[in-house]
Amino acid sequence: MKKVICMQIAFLLIPILGFTQSQESFDYISKFHEDVAAVKKGNLWGFINGNGNIVIDFRDDLVLTETADGMYPLFKNDRCLISENKNDIPYFGYIDKSGKTVIEPQFLKALNFNNNTAFALKLVTEVIGTNEILNKRMVYNRYFEVIIDTNGNVKDYLSEPINIILDKKYIKKPLKISSKFISDHLIATTNKDGKWIIRKYEQ
Repeated sequence: MKKVICMQIAFLLIPILGFTQSQESFDYISKFHEDVAAVKKGNLWGFINGNGNIVIDFRDDLVLTETADGMYPLFKNDRCLISENKNDIPYFGYIDKSGKTVIEPQFLKALNFNNNTAFALKLVTEVIGTNEILNKRMVYNRYFEVIIDTNGNVKDYLSEPINIILDKKYIKKPLKISSKFISDHLIATTNKDGKWIIRKYEQ
């Protein structure tokens, strides 16, 4: 009889001792990518590790990526996209898995890394003079479609310069990146006529 009672107590204790329950509650939990999963609370996103511990606290600057199972921020090549508005214009950069900004938000558009490279729109600002009446610099802005490495260095320019006025009322829709890898060493990109061209890329 004592043996039966002991066995019953043991079976009752197994669920208690064998499983621990996190006290955190989330509105969404993504699949794991590179050993971390995105978690959502309200309008903020963070990341948990394989033990369910939060490794990047909740923040509002993580960029969502559309995947087969939903939209959420994710890491590729130890980099996750972030966005920061400056004068109502979004600029894109990257953080690492410690949450540290490793590439400052500086690109007018950027995509996730793949094979340690990413496509981005690099802004170039040229000072052409000064308006003495208004005491303001006169600048000329243009951007290029480029390939960057995981440190944010430009590895190659993929387009001719495109003029842009950095004012929200002149940017009617989000800027897009047309280039894409079609193999490990071939990139397809569009020219000014909207036609596709192929170029080789050696990492």
